[in-house]
Amino acid sequence: MASIRIPMPLRKLTNDIDVVNSEAATLAEAVDKLETEFPGIKERIVDEQGEIRRFVNIYVNGEDVRFLDNIKTALKPGDEVSIVPAVAGGM
Repeated sequence: MASIRIPMPLRKLTNDIDVVNSEAATLAEAVDKLETEFPGIKERIVDEQGEIRRFVNIYVNGEDVRFLDNIKTALKPGDEVSIVPAVAGGM
């Protein structure tokens, strides 16, 4: 079972749950399962084409999925998925 770390900005959709366990075989399947459990979360992670939004970074075991198989990245038991929304700022 992979664990998915939910970032603070998305926790309002998960009732403040910070880690969700998933038996998904791929990152895409994990996102779909998150959407089933927490409606509205998928549109914050992926765009209309099902690709990871450009301002969202996702890591599996510390590896950026953009350098793996993107949304099709395989997951296995014990994997740790981190969803990291990009931080923008200014003065």
